[in-house]
Parts: sequence; structure tokens; C-alpha cells
Amino acid sequence: MPPTTAPDTRSARTLSASILELLLPYHRTTDRTDAPVTPEAFPHQLRRIAGFVRAGEPVTFTLPGFPCKSPHPDKVLGHLPDQAERLSLRFLDALCADIERIHPPGARVVLCSDGHVFGDLIGVPDAHIDAYADALRLLIAESAPARLSVFDLRDVLGDLPYDAKRARVHARYAPPLDDLRAEIRTDAAARALYRGITRFLVEDTAAFPGTRSALQRECRRRAYGVIQRSRAWGGLIAEHHRRAVRLSIHPQPVGGPKFGIRLLDAPDAWTTPWHAVALHRADGTWTLLPRARAARLGRLVLRDGRPSHFAQD
Repeated sequence: MPPTTAPDTRSARTLSASILELLLPYHRTTDRTDAPVTPEAFPHQLRRIAGFVRAGEPVTFTLPGFPCKSPHPDKVLGHLPDQAERLSLRFLDALCADIERIHPPGARVVLCSDGHVFGDLIGVPDAHIDAYADALRLLIAESAPARLSVFDLRDVLGDLPYDAKRARVHARYAPPLDDLRAEIRTDAAARALYRGITRFLVEDTAAFPGTRSALQRECRRRAYGVIQRSRAWGGLIAEHHRRAVRLSIHPQPVGGPKFGIRLLDAPDAWTTPWHAVALHRADGTWTLLPRARAARLGRLVLRDGRPSHFAQD
């Protein structure tokens, strides 16, 4: 029998708990409790992590997100990644490096860029989404090529027209609309997600020819589509990355199949790097804010000739 360095079941469980402990300070949850949370509260994630530990492999995380910049000019500096994304990538790379210190094979995060999945529903051109994802890949190549990567519809369906790609993914993975409506009526978490997405769609609309109430009705309709497509994307990711530990940018219940993670400091749980800009505060810390608000608090900073972030003096 050849010698092996793979840990036994007990040590794999202990090491998996230690890896999960590194994520806990950034956990984003829907649960309202001040009680401390321990790794044992996440049996699903512990089992997934332990599978990589026992195999002596890098722990693979999938993180849906990094779709594209918001189309609203009061929120962002343009349609390309900026300092907000750089800071997020830096955080994820550092988290992988921390895991590598206790688990030498390390960790990998696959950024499952979902902009094309619902670009037509959020009013962002596919060309802008491609440009965002391509620029994101360049940022990763410059800073964290070994630990981070991007996965999007082009990796699955190649050069098909994007409308055809969306139709295929929706047809194969999306829940029926009637089932989703029924779930939102009866499930508090689903209803909160629906309302949050509706609010974001309203806030992301820069110009609308009708009344405010008409806009809200339109965004409520589109919110169902966004949730359908989001779940379809989740199903596709699970199929292509079967063993991975699933992260989420949205708050998640303790012990659920997804682990909610906070990328950067922000005033609320829904703010993301692609719906905001980075503000470098006078005390040296960073936060995410809508562009219009950040502009009132700091001066614009350019990087390589492009707007990057705001800074307080």
C-alpha cells in the first residue's frame, strides 16, 4: 500500500472546521441573533470542505455575482470594473491565502459572472457585460491568477447569440412562474428576496417614460424573471461545479446550502461592488456607496486615466 498524506476522517473534520472559521467573520445571514455562530452550525459546508481536505485538493468555492455595473449613473462610475471590484478580488485572494496557511493545497474561488443570464431584464447591453467580464479577467490575471477565475455563459454555450443562451438556460433550469409565485406568497425568505430585487430594479432605472407606479409594476414583473434566471444559473453552476462550496453575496440562513459572504463594508446587506463605488475614508478604511453620495464625501481618483474611486482627504 503506497503511503498517503491525506488526513483521516477525524483530522479532516477538524481541519474543515478551521477552514470554515476563517469565513465566519464575513458571514452574511438573514438570521437575527447575537449568539456566536460556530462551524458546526454549517454541516453542509463542512461536508463539502472535508471532501477536498480528504482528497488533498484545493477547496473550490463558487460565487455567483460580478454580473456587470448598474446601469444607473448615480450609482457607479461606468460600465467597467473599478476599485470596488479590485478590493473585492483582493479580499477573496487574501481569504484563499489564509486557507492555504492551514491547508497547503489552498483554495480557489470561481466567480460565476451572471450578467448575461438576465442582462435583458436589468437593461444592460450584452456588449457592456462582455466588456465587464473581460476586464474582470484581466484584473485577476494581474493580481490573483492562481486563486481566482471567471465562469460565464460563454464557457458553457460558446458563441451562440445571447438571447438563445438565455432561452436555453431558462428552459432547462428555471422554475415555472406559477410555482415561483406560489412560493413567494407563502415563504417569507422568498418574499423578502422578491421585494429586494424589485426595489433594486426600481432604483437601477435611470429613465422611465411612465409614472412611478407604472415603473413599480414593471419592476415587480421583471423581478420574477430575475429570480427565475438566478435559480436557473444556480442549477447550471451546480451541474458544472458539483463538489464546490456555494457562496452567495446575499444574506443566507445559518445552516442553509449557501454561505452568505460580505465582500466589503457597506451600509446595507444589499450593496455590492457593481451597484456602488469605493470610498477611501479619511481613517484609511474603505466602504461602498452610491456614486452620487460618494462624490459629496470625497474627491474623484483616476487610475490609468479612468475613474477608479473616491477618497476623503
